[in-house]
Amino acid sequence: MVKPNLKVKIGGLELKNPVTVASGTFGSGEEYRKLVDLNKIGAIVTKSVTLKPREGNPPPRVVETPSGMLNSIGLQNDGIDAFIKDKVPFLNKVKTAVIVSIAAHRVEDYAAIAGKLDKIKRVDAIEINISCPNVEGGLEFAREPGSAAAVVRAVRRASKKPVITKLSPNVKDITEIAMAVEEAGSDAVSLVNTFTGMAIDIDTRRPVLGNVVGGLSGPAIKPIALRMAWETAKKVKIPIIGMGGIMCYEDALEFIIAGASAVQIGTANFVNPRVAVEIIDGIEEYMRKEGIKNIKELTGCLKR
Repeated sequence: MVKPNLKVKIGGLELKNPVTVASGTFGSGEEYRKLVDLNKIGAIVTKSVTLKPREGNPPPRVVETPSGMLNSIGLQNDGIDAFIKDKVPFLNKVKTAVIVSIAAHRVEDYAAIAGKLDKIKRVDAIEINISCPNVEGGLEFAREPGSAAAVVRAVRRASKKPVITKLSPNVKDITEIAMAVEEAGSDAVSLVNTFTGMAIDIDTRRPVLGNVVGGLSGPAIKPIALRMAWETAKKVKIPIIGMGGIMCYEDALEFIIAGASAVQIGTANFVNPRVAVEIIDGIEEYMRKEGIKNIKELTGCLKR
């Protein structure tokens, strides 16, 4: 049988397959290079980078929960200039797509970061993180259509690279935000980011996380994330990258069938560093078994 075609297009960016790794769960890939073939993954989405260095939130920053985890890292990073100096040289050696996640508290800072990345050939696309739930003001731009669109327009003016906007589930109607960023020029949307949650130590009667609240991810959120991806796919024409509790190829296929062109793997990377490659292999084997020649045949093919 002919090898199934797993290639997908996200705006002007072609990926060798629809499986990417989510921001904040894979670094720049350097930490994983001895454990997994980075060149087999559809794309690496880097940890979110800000204009200036950030120390992040006080510890503890991570806690396991039933069927998931809470994290409150707080976007700790060394800033865009250090990213370009220290991370890009390694990424130049990787033969897969590189999507850089950016975050900021001001619209003009998003534009400034995008402008710097526009000059870096190795950067294939920019993912705008407007939806981190565990930094002060992190959800400001994701909460309403106008502010989300303002960020996209600023980044769009500053860079010619494909723009993906990462949406928050902590809103009244995620489809309204998706439509707004589509109109503002986003080439794709990725959803969903983590849900706001918390945990309490009953012995000390204190919050477990140093920041009190954090972002909930993992299998616990998958049914809700899947529903949001499906709803959004009915409202926008741009590609959707689905995420939220994807642990195996079956989970990934659910998002694709619901309307996602690609998926991001997050929490599962902490459990199994090779999971992205295993999911790619699983999707390919499923397509062979079902006689499906092109992954596009599965995108949005949900029957009712």
